[in-house]
Amino acid sequence: MMKKLSLYLCLFLSWTLLLVSCSKDSDPITPNPEPEPEPPVSTLKFPGKEMRAAWVATVWELDWPGIRGEAAQKQKYIEQLNKIKELKFNAVVFQVKGMGDAFYNSPYEPWSAAISGTRGVDPGYDVLKFLIDETHARGMEFHAWINPYRISTRASSATAFPALHASIDASWVKDYETIRIYNPAVPEVRQRLNDIVKDLITKFNVDGIHFDDYFYPEGQNHNDDAEYTKYGAGYSSKENFRRGNVDKAIEGVYNTIKATKPAVVFSVSPAPNKDNNYNVLFADIAKWTSSGWVDIVMPQLYQEIGNQYNPFERNLATWVQFRGQAKVVVGHAAYKFGDPAMGTAFQSPDELQRQFNLTRNNDRVFGSVMYSMKSIMTNKVGITDKIKELYAKDVLMPFFGREVAAKPTTPTNVKITGSEITWTAAANNTRSAVYYFSSKTATGELVGVTTENKMQISKSGFYCVTGLNVDNLESKESELLQK
Repeated sequence: MMKKLSLYLCLFLSWTLLLVSCSKDSDPITPNPEPEPEPPVSTLKFPGKEMRAAWVATVWELDWPGIRGEAAQKQKYIEQLNKIKELKFNAVVFQVKGMGDAFYNSPYEPWSAAISGTRGVDPGYDVLKFLIDETHARGMEFHAWINPYRISTRASSATAFPALHASIDASWVKDYETIRIYNPAVPEVRQRLNDIVKDLITKFNVDGIHFDDYFYPEGQNHNDDAEYTKYGAGYSSKENFRRGNVDKAIEGVYNTIKATKPAVVFSVSPAPNKDNNYNVLFADIAKWTSSGWVDIVMPQLYQEIGNQYNPFERNLATWVQFRGQAKVVVGHAAYKFGDPAMGTAFQSPDELQRQFNLTRNNDRVFGSVMYSMKSIMTNKVGITDKIKELYAKDVLMPFFGREVAAKPTTPTNVKITGSEITWTAAANNTRSAVYYFSSKTATGELVGVTTENKMQISKSGFYCVTGLNVDNLESKESELLQK
């Protein structure tokens, strides 16, 4: 037994000496040095960012102008802008090309009949510049809404379509019973669409280009055997060929924007049902978003929650799932509220509240767009009052596009003197945002956005300032000061 103990003791001493020998340059009892502290991370809770837009439809003068004369038209738009500014909207999506026409002097399209009453007649003032300037003057974005293919409509084949613009080759056009469109299969049509977009964004300071959901017309016999024979090499079916034609148009417009004025955002508003877009309109939205060709997808979720065939909640989940690289902004059917033909759900603004409960609880949704301006102005069943409640507090516009400008810089020399907060802004900041916090743990409120270096403040609490650049990117916040 003693021999065994002696053996164990020898082994123990040997092992101890080995440890000491291996540890001569460091003390094995001393813990590892403390890691370098991480830079402080803001614990402030900032309000979320949202796009809050209104569609302004000009086909059949649904929203604007609906009236003749420069002064009257300007006054109507100013009243509309003032109303949505009061409601804390931050964008309009304005239809500038709805029927193969234009709300500006275009080498490719005639002046819209909606302005003067006669297609092709110059209204005598720069309509689009006026619209953009008034919108920007109120701190809102202007997204130019284009219908890519539709040229004109008619009641039936017994009525002739309006004459084509002199620059349009008749072989580029396809006629159906009630609609005439640019033929999506023709390469010259895609080039023309690119040229129209390039001309528009070069001449005018628009913040975005927007396409609606009119691609191949729904419910039509496309009668495109000749086009498939001529251009369809490499496609396994006419359906894939049609989708490929629209794919090329979308990719081309995206590349035109990126090459010409990359700060411009590109958005598309698909029909609510993804499969209908794919199989009927031949619009493969999921391909566009996954390929990065679209910055914002604005699905028209115009059905109520629980709809038997097309429920709001199911379509919302689908578009969030297939958003790809795009941001989701949800289209809501303001026009349905108060219309008895639209069903029980739309006879109360509570339906919009329920929809917002779903969208705002989804961190993949970045705002809302209302169809359309007329409904906001008329306030049937209190829908505008509900929007005012939902938009009670100001928010910033999210970043949607490409980083073109220099990154914004945190404002410095922030001071509070009495009821005024002042700061120094860097040259690369186009605007500054001021935030208020009732306490250091409360969610903040956006006090306002300004191009100046000061702002009036009233409430007791905590304040900070951030810088914004033209791309809607935001800097880190300044130091927090107490009033």
